[in-house]
Amino acid sequence: MIVIVDYGMGNLRSVQKAVERCGSEALITDDPHVVARANKVILPGVGAFGDAMTELDRRGLVKPIVKTIELGKPFLGICLGLQLLFETSYENGRHKGLGVFRGEVVRFDLPKELAVPHMGWNQVRLECPNPLFRGIADEAYFFFVHSYYVVPRDTEIVSGTTEYGIRFCSMVRQDKVFAVQFHPEKSQALGLKVIENFVALGS
Repeated sequence: MIVIVDYGMGNLRSVQKAVERCGSEALITDDPHVVARANKVILPGVGAFGDAMTELDRRGLVKPIVKTIELGKPFLGICLGLQLLFETSYENGRHKGLGVFRGEVVRFDLPKELAVPHMGWNQVRLECPNPLFRGIADEAYFFFVHSYYVVPRDTEIVSGTTEYGIRFCSMVRQDKVFAVQFHPEKSQALGLKVIENFVALGS
């Protein structure tokens, strides 16, 4: 069973429809017991880091998410779902994240000619092999919407990078934990291929 974590922030139905188009079923839930029993977990997200952590904590979802990762079940974080995996975010103050990865989430500080948020299609350059990109060419285009980006302390988890004024981490991978800054559910055929590759992963 693939579970999409509902904490009140995210393109939940869009992600669910993408999974369904890849021939699988996905359950949207905020029940921590259901999340704990899932074979695979997807953590999507749109919105502010602090609000997201507040909702995850209020709904009792922090422990089952972290336990899923500790047990080695396939996990996919999308956009804010990537950022939440890190220790600290500086979005509207300082906020503690899930702490799965060491590092922080910081705001773009770019020349005036580059708009923030970074929004639209951009390339992802593979820095190391990633099963999510099976059948996808290096430097393929995906859809981004974000003002903050992750700065991992451990560069070995950086699986993909993107150029927008600076080169930033746009994809991480460690064992069966995968997370992307772009939105595969909004990235047409290649985004569906990313979802399809996640669905195909062995538990």
